[in-house]
Amino acid sequence: MKFGYFDDVQREYVIERPDTPYPWINYLGNEKFFSLISNTSGGYCFYRDARLMRLTRYRYNSVPTDAGGRYFYLRDGNDVWNPGWAPVKAKPDRYRCRHGLGYTVIESERNQLTARQLSFVPIGADCEVHRVTLKNQSGAVKEIKLFSFVEFCVWNAYDDMTNFQRNFNTGEVEIDGSAIYHKTEYRERRNHYAVFSVNAPIQGYDTDRESFLGLYNGFDRPDAVFNGKPGNSVASGWSPIGSHCLGVTLAPGEEKSYIFVLGYCENPEDQKWEAHGVINKEPARRLLDRFHTDRQVEIAFDELKNYWEGLLSRFCLQSEDPKLDRMVSVWNQYQCMITFNMSRSASYFESGIGRGMGFRDSTQDLLGFVHLIPSRAKARILDIAATQMADGSAYHQYQPLTKRGNMEVGSGFNDDPLWLIFGVTAYLKETGDWSILKESVPFDNDEKKSASLLEHLRRSFGHVLDNLGPHGLPLIGRADWNDCLNLNCFSKKPGESFQTVENRESGVAESVFIAGMLVYIAPSYAEILRRGGLTSEAEVVLKAAKDMEQAVIRYGWDGEWYLRAYDAMGNKVGSRECDEGKLFIEPQGFCAMAGIGMDQGLPERALDSVKEHLDTKYGIVLNWPSYTTYRLNLGEISSYPPGYKENGGIFCHNNPWISIAETMVGHGERAFEVYRKTCPAYLEDISEIHRTEPYVYAQMIAGRDAPRFGEAKNSWLTGTAAWTFYDVSQFILGIRPQFDGLQIDPCVPSALKGFTVTRRFRGADYVIEVRNPDGVEKGIKTMTLDGMLITGNLLPDCSDGKTHRVVAVMG
Repeated sequence: MKFGYFDDVQREYVIERPDTPYPWINYLGNEKFFSLISNTSGGYCFYRDARLMRLTRYRYNSVPTDAGGRYFYLRDGNDVWNPGWAPVKAKPDRYRCRHGLGYTVIESERNQLTARQLSFVPIGADCEVHRVTLKNQSGAVKEIKLFSFVEFCVWNAYDDMTNFQRNFNTGEVEIDGSAIYHKTEYRERRNHYAVFSVNAPIQGYDTDRESFLGLYNGFDRPDAVFNGKPGNSVASGWSPIGSHCLGVTLAPGEEKSYIFVLGYCENPEDQKWEAHGVINKEPARRLLDRFHTDRQVEIAFDELKNYWEGLLSRFCLQSEDPKLDRMVSVWNQYQCMITFNMSRSASYFESGIGRGMGFRDSTQDLLGFVHLIPSRAKARILDIAATQMADGSAYHQYQPLTKRGNMEVGSGFNDDPLWLIFGVTAYLKETGDWSILKESVPFDNDEKKSASLLEHLRRSFGHVLDNLGPHGLPLIGRADWNDCLNLNCFSKKPGESFQTVENRESGVAESVFIAGMLVYIAPSYAEILRRGGLTSEAEVVLKAAKDMEQAVIRYGWDGEWYLRAYDAMGNKVGSRECDEGKLFIEPQGFCAMAGIGMDQGLPERALDSVKEHLDTKYGIVLNWPSYTTYRLNLGEISSYPPGYKENGGIFCHNNPWISIAETMVGHGERAFEVYRKTCPAYLEDISEIHRTEPYVYAQMIAGRDAPRFGEAKNSWLTGTAAWTFYDVSQFILGIRPQFDGLQIDPCVPSALKGFTVTRRFRGADYVIEVRNPDGVEKGIKTMTLDGMLITGNLLPDCSDGKTHRVVAVMG
């Protein structure tokens, strides 16, 4: 069942009914101010950090789902409704939500009154803009009352939901004309406040939640709205809100618009006050003046659309498959931007409270982002590297506001260091900016312990080699990529976190997955060293990779697939010898990508085993068979019911590894089949099963052992976005940056007779036409650059600001 459709011309997903199978959301903001907004106008906003600088409150696990947001209530006579349907849920005569790139438009009609809500975060502004346009479609005058509503968070979102004995005494506001200022804690240690304003005179306001709603009412029946009269309440302690009441008279056919701005402002410490107890409103006045008129809003909105037009022009696909085109050219790249901004911190599945920016997560996110804004990718790399320890290990996460590592999800994930090399390599291949390796970067944010970024990479690689187990394979630490495979953490206590419980380093538990990573990364890392004149060190790296490959072949091959690991007792994990969890996806992907045992045909045998045992109609499950009992020696993975998350779920994040591996052995059909099964545009017709948004990837789809096989969870903030774009752009379509140019190496289904990719690379634009007249899956027979035949399939780095025409013929 479909709940909407793709508008490819406008680059929008259009939702045609409000009761979607789960709230379908969008993200607003690309710089410092961010918002989440659902198709019913639910969600919240924050400045830079979803935990420490939360402007509006949101309750997860609420009933009903998606309760709370920026709401606009319309009172037309005695009839009360919302443009976004929720929370009153009065049935509209017509409803449509258009999620676009950085904006959302909600349009509704009821009783011949139409309402259109445009919501976006302007470029270069720390605010949400909501323009509400009302039009009288009837033949009689309408007297409307328009009420706005937001509920302020007391800044620290964790403290806001826990420390009620304090927070029920701190709420403070100021009202100045049509502007409501949330200034809780401003008197003391804060120098920032929120402002919520409208560009028209108001009939009244409310800033106290209880006065607006009524103590025993929900958002669906606020007293002020249903009584048609604001209380002019001033919050004092308790829960501060912002609500304006406007009287709107509309003649037949008349239309009026109102601009609401919800923004973040701060003052220098010595300029906090205009007078005793009166906040300095000058930054707020400047902000509000920028979006006071319709023309100003339209200019800002056009600037936002042009911004995205420019970004998406860097990689654009035209093929015979519109679903593939819209995902590659628009929605996948859009999601890559969001995951780069958010990491795993703030979605409708991540509260923004428990996690900051992940070390591993953020470096993986670079794979799908670096081509969009290389300068921001560079800054992110340096931020991540600065949280690394001097021994090459890493904090597993850091807070975006402080950029300092924290231990809230533990440390000792032994794959983390290698991801830094992965991210830096992607940046170098995209930009050719070798100067980044000379940047001075601190360890653990301590400037006294600074070294070049190259030295950080050296210690990353060294950390793996310095921590090998009995079989010469890398020690897993607390976990590797799979945070839930905890081979050194033995937890029996209910509610105890597997990520922070004692990590009893056994010196025995080893990861075949990390071994595959090291072998895959080593050639690029060695080339980085070689180009820096460190030839002998490069040879040492390649020798270490060769030794690791032999260790995997000897101790990490199980006959038909690669082992997953050895546990703390030295027992095999992911082996035919196991009663459950015989086969895992992760080492099959990375060891095959690394070509481990290629001469013996091991990658193809492993991929055949994946096809036979792990593949399903909705994607490849993470492990088989699922665990049906809790395994103390394995940790969190066995705590999930069979078919969910890491225990037999379809973890979409690592399906691209299998797809990439299939391209490396020339299987274009199978590579694309893996890609298609988890690609949301191909799942749009089964939205009642899939449930999450049909325009972005989910982290997890329930596996075949789950009662709700095919149901997705954890959409938006997932490494699936970057890995899938990396897969489809660089390995299926085969437009792959290399150190010296752009390699053209597609691996596609034989039925695909051609496609064209426009790719901006190092200042030049390449229009690359790939022809497949013979219906092959892999291989380039001839290639021309601007009409001149070139040898091989590597386009030179032109870097000349010009447009170049490329024709590549497969065969």
